[in-house]
Amino acid sequence: MTTELESIENVLNRTILGKETQIKLALTCLLANGHLLLEDLPGMGKTTLSHALANAFGLAFSRVQFTSDLLPADMLGVSIFNQQTHSFTFHEGPIFNQVVLADEINRASPKTQSALLEAMEERQVSIDGNTHALPKPFFVIATQNPGFQSGTYPLPESQLDRFLMRVSLGYPNWEAEKDMLLQNDTTQKKPFKAVITENALLDMQHKVSLVHASESIIEYILRLVALSRTADYVDHPLSPRASKAILQAAKSWAFLHNRDYVVPEDIQSVFTAVVEHRIRGENTTESGALLSQKLLDNIDPLAA
Repeated sequence: MTTELESIENVLNRTILGKETQIKLALTCLLANGHLLLEDLPGMGKTTLSHALANAFGLAFSRVQFTSDLLPADMLGVSIFNQQTHSFTFHEGPIFNQVVLADEINRASPKTQSALLEAMEERQVSIDGNTHALPKPFFVIATQNPGFQSGTYPLPESQLDRFLMRVSLGYPNWEAEKDMLLQNDTTQKKPFKAVITENALLDMQHKVSLVHASESIIEYILRLVALSRTADYVDHPLSPRASKAILQAAKSWAFLHNRDYVVPEDIQSVFTAVVEHRIRGENTTESGALLSQKLLDNIDPLAA
């Protein structure tokens, strides 16, 4: 790991205590030029982590609170008629930022949720017949409450598939929560300066794309994906987009660990975060995480 990334990880670990693995996965998602879905109960630090990521990389940040009455124009922007010029002027919405926090995304209507699809996939938005490019880098972090909570709309598969990873922070351990309570409010809310520039981040994202994956690594991914399509315990198998996402995340994980090549352990480290929100089993009580682990357990990375 480079000195800059080590510094960023240290800053994030001081901000969100006791969540080293989840922070690495979030960094992996950003370096892979993907989008991140944080699903957990309220009060777990999802918004805090989002702010900290943007601050550490010096990126422009906006937060959109998704509610049942939120309209697509509230997020994307709107064209307003200018009486002096007798023409319409486009006013950008909060989506035109480098890091966009879609807070409680599953509380908005499906129509509003779907307005994010083009932005996340194409890095652009189309309004009134005009196409507007989004800034680079562009990173969407969506927080989601569990589906059993009132007032939530389930995200459609097409929306879930746009997220490279889904990560759950979970409750902190005893020591981490104790340290958090011992900190005073001034320490917790103290802002910190950006560790690297946005250009440095773009350079890192380019280097991630150049990380080497051997043919055996590619075949390991293909065997995992193929099993999801033939196993009788999987009802919703993995798509080709999922195959690309696994490789993309594995390259980023390898880069984060100062390697320019992918090993099977990289795939195993990111597999659940990449796959669990894309896969569904016949047994509705079985989580995507359990199904993901089943796939890993049944495929030998060294097999021909």
